[in-house]
Amino acid sequence: MKHSPWPWASFTEDSADHSAESQSHPWFTDFCVQLQQADNRFWSDYQIHSQEPEAALDQAKFMQIYQSQWQSRLLDLRSRTLQRQGQSFYTIGSCGHEANAAIAAALTPQDPALLHYRSGAFFMERSKQVPGQTPLYDLLLSFTASSLDPISGGRHKVLGSVPLNIWPQTSTIASHLPKALGAAFAIELKKRLDKNQTDTSVPLPDASIADPIVICSFGDASANHASAQAAFNTSAWTSYQGLALPLLMVCEDNQIGISTPTPAGWIARRLQSYADIAYFTADGRDLSASYHAAKSAADYVRFNRKPAFLHLKTIRLFGHAGADAEATYLSQSQIAQNHANDPLWFGAAYILSKGWLSAAQLLLWLHNLDQQIVRVSQSVIKQPKIQGAEAITDSIIAKVHPIKTKALTAVDNQLALQFDKHNLEKPQHIAKLLNWTLHQLMSQYPELILCGEDIAKKGGVYGITQHLVQDFGYKRVINTLLDEQSILGLAIGLAQQGFIAMPEIQFLAYVHNAEDQIRGEAATLPFFSNGQLHNGMVIRIAGLGYQKGFGGHFHNDNSFAVFRDIPGLLVFCPSTGEDAVLMLRQAVRLAYEQKRVVIFLEPIALYMMRDLHQSKDGLWLNNMPDINEALPDLGAPRSYGAGKDVALLSYGNGHYLCQQASKHLACRNIAFRIIDIRYLVPLDIHAIVQHLEGCKNIVIVDECRRRGSLSEELYTLLHEAKPEHFRIQRLCAVDSFIPLGKAAYDVLPSVDGIVHAVLSHLSVHASSLAESV
Repeated sequence: MKHSPWPWASFTEDSADHSAESQSHPWFTDFCVQLQQADNRFWSDYQIHSQEPEAALDQAKFMQIYQSQWQSRLLDLRSRTLQRQGQSFYTIGSCGHEANAAIAAALTPQDPALLHYRSGAFFMERSKQVPGQTPLYDLLLSFTASSLDPISGGRHKVLGSVPLNIWPQTSTIASHLPKALGAAFAIELKKRLDKNQTDTSVPLPDASIADPIVICSFGDASANHASAQAAFNTSAWTSYQGLALPLLMVCEDNQIGISTPTPAGWIARRLQSYADIAYFTADGRDLSASYHAAKSAADYVRFNRKPAFLHLKTIRLFGHAGADAEATYLSQSQIAQNHANDPLWFGAAYILSKGWLSAAQLLLWLHNLDQQIVRVSQSVIKQPKIQGAEAITDSIIAKVHPIKTKALTAVDNQLALQFDKHNLEKPQHIAKLLNWTLHQLMSQYPELILCGEDIAKKGGVYGITQHLVQDFGYKRVINTLLDEQSILGLAIGLAQQGFIAMPEIQFLAYVHNAEDQIRGEAATLPFFSNGQLHNGMVIRIAGLGYQKGFGGHFHNDNSFAVFRDIPGLLVFCPSTGEDAVLMLRQAVRLAYEQKRVVIFLEPIALYMMRDLHQSKDGLWLNNMPDINEALPDLGAPRSYGAGKDVALLSYGNGHYLCQQASKHLACRNIAFRIIDIRYLVPLDIHAIVQHLEGCKNIVIVDECRRRGSLSEELYTLLHEAKPEHFRIQRLCAVDSFIPLGKAAYDVLPSVDGIVHAVLSHLSVHASSLAESV
């Protein structure tokens, strides 16, 4: 630029005039002054000559989008003013990114949008495509954390709207990209399944919208994050195989991540390196060119059903967030250059060069927009805020209309299990019973989709999904690439599109590289949408220790503490075949009826377990429960025995070890009871206390590490429920990773360890035992 209109290029919030009389933000006032004083020579510097003639927008379209850009800017500025007054809590603005309004104009509200946090202009433009919207009011409600905020109810500032089909995101690291990919895949899956759907009494999710595509946007810094790279790779992997994936990925490149510059040309080089993903680009200063590029990219995705990148070159004004002082890492000349490249100046220059408005008319138009937002904000700050823990947590579980689970008839049941009909009357191990249950559930729920590594023809590492692909096809039993972020993202996208997703994670240790897909994406959706949106699913994870076929840390992992720390998440861990069947049925029902996210943790070492005390005793086998058998109460433990000397509390492999130890305790005339926790989240402590009635001595057997394990929570809850009543001892794994071979058993609880713990515990409390006898 030859000229900079910004004598105040070093403008900061602290240097501005914040007098109560001034309702307009100082930046806006200075903009208007510069607009009024600019001469023709100045305007010539804001003409972009690279624009193709066919990209030009007509006056009505241009002015509509330009209005959305200014509404977004003025909302950002107003929010900053309100923030200084303690009224707003919105800190990351869209200033400089307003070109994304052109993307919204190139799409339709039928296209699900998962947006970058600098997408205020996109929100404004899309709101004009849906009648009856009040976007200025709605966004200011969000900025001020009002309980009337129509998307989050005041819980968080998110760009989201149910009628606008914008799913609320809080992602700052592009962790929403894998689920955007999943949603795009789900759109195509709906259409393919609808063609084969014969049971019209159980309709699949709505596929009536013709050829929608999914749009997701992200910044240049977060394009380097593992979650973004996983989505890029999986998109290319899918496209390479000729599979449909209508996904438009928009990188809003402002050349800096907080304070770290993005290397020049890096984003273009990386995005263009994916041969199986089309690449489009535009200069965000040029509104018409941005719209043309967005329309071309969207049309490519819509008509070819293939993924594409749109590389949108933007700038960032006023720093990363409200408290960010960009002068600490950018020079005054760099700040001035950013302001000189403000897309709103280029839009103004174009309008004036076309003669659509005079400078005076444009100033009046801007003044009216600003005053409208000031008036709306004055109303909004008077609106109520969300208060109280009960109101805040009310949305952690989705608000859904009551749904009655579809029945599975006896005839359907026989058809589902016909491949194994000769074994139906015989007791089976857990792996076989889980496999049969999956056959039943997939017959019962046409919406149920399985996805994971090797789950189709191979049937998974342990054969849990054997024969399912032969009976239900590759559309419902999906082999994925080896990437847990993509597996979970696929599941979240499927679930948000109305399917019941059941991803399989091969080993517990593998989920840790992708756990934010559960914590930050799946579990948060109801919370950030005030219960309006949901993604019910059942995440099957093979895990825990005591494996003999495999060894070492990655195949023997006893760490699932992260799941217990996620609000709203359910964690089931069956140890017997009967419970595995009933609890998996219950998990799917909860995902279907209540849209809950359930972790179904399966102890690998018990998959094929047949015997309990000695070889070929068959005491760990179970018959397949009847399809109409009542399901357990959520959170309820299961008791074995009623002895009053000692109670063993455990789950998973620990429960199996306790049952083995029972033989040794009986030989010592110790009256015991064993309580299988089963439901690790929620822990129904009142039900557990009821099962402990008449017994004060407790040994908690926890196969997980002493620090951060379930036993800590159990110990605390028991003490809080009945202070000083129980005498509790914990037997846990050593605080160590699990080593290879026989050494693994040196750091895990054992039968001998359980017996020793009981004897020592009773010895310490011998007087109480004598009293009970």
